[in-house]
Amino acid sequence: MSVMTPAGDYRESYHADMCIFPTRNSRWAMLVGLALCCAAPLVLDRYALSLMINIGMLGIAALGLNILVGFTGQISIGHAAFFGFGAFASAGFADLGVPVLLAMPLAALATTAVGLVFGLPAARLKGLYLVIATLAAQFILEDFFARAQWFSGGVAGRVTDAPNLFGVALDTDARYFYVVLLWVVLSFCAVANLVRTRDGRALIAVRDHYLSAEMMGVDLAYYRTLSFGIASFFAGLGGALYAHYLRFVSVEAFTILFSIQFLAMVIIGGLGSVMGSLLGTCFMVLLPEVVQAVADALQGGAIDRALKLGSSIAFLREMTIGAAIILFLVFEPEGLARRWRLIKAYWKLYPYSY
Repeated sequence: MSVMTPAGDYRESYHADMCIFPTRNSRWAMLVGLALCCAAPLVLDRYALSLMINIGMLGIAALGLNILVGFTGQISIGHAAFFGFGAFASAGFADLGVPVLLAMPLAALATTAVGLVFGLPAARLKGLYLVIATLAAQFILEDFFARAQWFSGGVAGRVTDAPNLFGVALDTDARYFYVVLLWVVLSFCAVANLVRTRDGRALIAVRDHYLSAEMMGVDLAYYRTLSFGIASFFAGLGGALYAHYLRFVSVEAFTILFSIQFLAMVIIGGLGSVMGSLLGTCFMVLLPEVVQAVADALQGGAIDRALKLGSSIAFLREMTIGAAIILFLVFEPEGLARRWRLIKAYWKLYPYSY
């Protein structure tokens, strides 16, 4: 006697609906992907590892900004300043004798405190006024970095140390990759679980309709400030990883253009999507490399001679990045996360995907 099983996707509880890995295949895909990442230093060269490390560091910071912009609906164009604060703070803790691996989360907590200071007044603002407030935070911290030599080294910058674990210096790309991978896994798992909690649902309610959320008892000022603190924490953590990877941090690296790049990462990846933060970071990191490879291939070639581009081909990289971002926002406004969901749905229902 055969047992009849219901066809379809039935979720009979809130726990099932909010499950991070709802199917066995998704759990296996996560484990296989994690295993491949762990094996990456064994098969990839230094250049590829450097790209993956940059994706990890920037992805953590972009994840924090997505909590603020995508989940709570608060705009910020000062994220790079908090990223820089985490970098300088971690270098300062390390100079005081704190182990680098411990200095990183301490720097993230210190950045959280700074983010809360700027988040308190910004929590009662919205729209253009909030943009101006976060812009002010960007310029205030930039000026602080340039003048506070005891903290940032001033315009000369600051040299940082590589992390050390049980006497083993993690000073190569292959070794540092595992440090970044650990924090990426912890950060994305933490945010994925945050979204499922009461506070996470409150943040989303503030974004969707703040008046309705307030009528339901959600403290708007509290959760808007909380989102600034969480975003600052991940920005500081990403900045700390950045500082000890490059072994040098300078004021010039954390400009408003860098903040706009962070904003582009979360918009391209998908607002309000945990996975979209990583996808958008991959897009922003890898696109310049692809464009640069194409520009190098065209340099001195038949197309270059026919069009007489000359030295102007060097600007192809910047122009293509800007054009790609604009076109992406026009034709895929919901980001790469939506495109990824459509691809998964297509193959899940294949060959009846219509």
